[in-house]
Amino acid sequence: GNIIGSGIFISPKGVLEHTGSVGLALIIWVLGGGVAALGSLCYAELGVTIPKSGGDYSYVTEIFGGLAGFLLLWSAVLIMYPTSLAVIALTFSNYVLQPVFPNCIPPYNASRILSMVCLLLLTWVNSSSVRWATRIQDIFTAGKLLALALIIIVGFIQIFKGNYEELTPSHAFNFWMTPTVGHLALAFLQGSFAFSGWNFLNYVTEELVDPCRQNLPRAIFISIPLVTFVYTFTNIAYFTAMSPQELLSSNAVAVTFGEKLLGYFSWVMPVSVALSTFGGINGYLFTSSRLCFSGAREGHLPSLLAMIHVKHCTPIPALLVCCLATLVIMLVGDTYTLINYVSFINYLCYGVTIIGLIVLRWKKPKIFRPIKVNLLIPITYLAFWAFLLIFSLYSEPIVCGVGLIIILTGVPVFFLGVYWRNKPKCV
Repeated sequence: GNIIGSGIFISPKGVLEHTGSVGLALIIWVLGGGVAALGSLCYAELGVTIPKSGGDYSYVTEIFGGLAGFLLLWSAVLIMYPTSLAVIALTFSNYVLQPVFPNCIPPYNASRILSMVCLLLLTWVNSSSVRWATRIQDIFTAGKLLALALIIIVGFIQIFKGNYEELTPSHAFNFWMTPTVGHLALAFLQGSFAFSGWNFLNYVTEELVDPCRQNLPRAIFISIPLVTFVYTFTNIAYFTAMSPQELLSSNAVAVTFGEKLLGYFSWVMPVSVALSTFGGINGYLFTSSRLCFSGAREGHLPSLLAMIHVKHCTPIPALLVCCLATLVIMLVGDTYTLINYVSFINYLCYGVTIIGLIVLRWKKPKIFRPIKVNLLIPITYLAFWAFLLIFSLYSEPIVCGVGLIIILTGVPVFFLGVYWRNKPKCV
């Protein structure tokens, strides 16, 4: 439910743009799923070895100490989650308003107001009941999968009709540009954006029923292959209806696909994207609030944020902070510029966390591990991570530099707010 959001409706264009051919684009989608699977297996071991809610933050704090954990928490609370939430909410409002403004871009204020209403509604739901929040996630996940299943089925019908010219080897690997290693790194980043969310279950480990024995690994083994299958075949379906040039010129790939093949039912596609993004907002709120809660419990955020409602058992103060931070980003920030920094910070955090797994093996070899992955899995993931990070720094030095500066602004805050124990009460 968290993985499938707006990414599959946005990223196909970016992946194709950087790969230069249909065949290589499809390979990137399959490899993206493989890399997410490697990462999630590492997180499964960490999740059951350190069974705390808070995901990356809890593991980095436990393994590398308070400063490293705080910097991860700082960048996540300040930029990563509010920006991701703002972008998903704005995507939701744009697709909902598209039928109202069919011949132009929806007005700025209308889009912002609808995004805020949606965010406030879901904050209230998450504050009222954990069960309501998870039910919404389940229902909207089913809706998303049905919409993508429709695209895939229509794609198969096209193939049976003989409309698969772009997928034949002679056409699929007909490059209109020669991709460099930097292009491939950027294509992976675009595809990986669609897979982001694979680590979110680790943010709520303490709220899972029996995470160690069954539910955490089971969720991973079901979700990652399923999402990889769905994403790959959705892209195959796109290419049965559109040439690469048509896909690259489209601002909304799924909508263009619907207009070409679904006729009177083309309205299904914008509705599907709206459903998908609504579920994505709910998932991000659910998990980011648990991160704030975990940070406050460790003493890295004000203790108020570690409080849980007596009756509803929901972290209401943490939810309100996440909601408020997102509203500020919506009003103040250029979210589409910030999302570039988010992608870089995200990948930096993933790599540091998985390095932590190897360090934990070395520091505490005899600690009980209900799940223990082969060391080749984290090493393979880190090799890919290093490749992606190095070529991202080479291709986009300013974006990566600003991302690092955002993280490092947390250093003085840590020493002022956390490390300085005997500060006056007014401070």
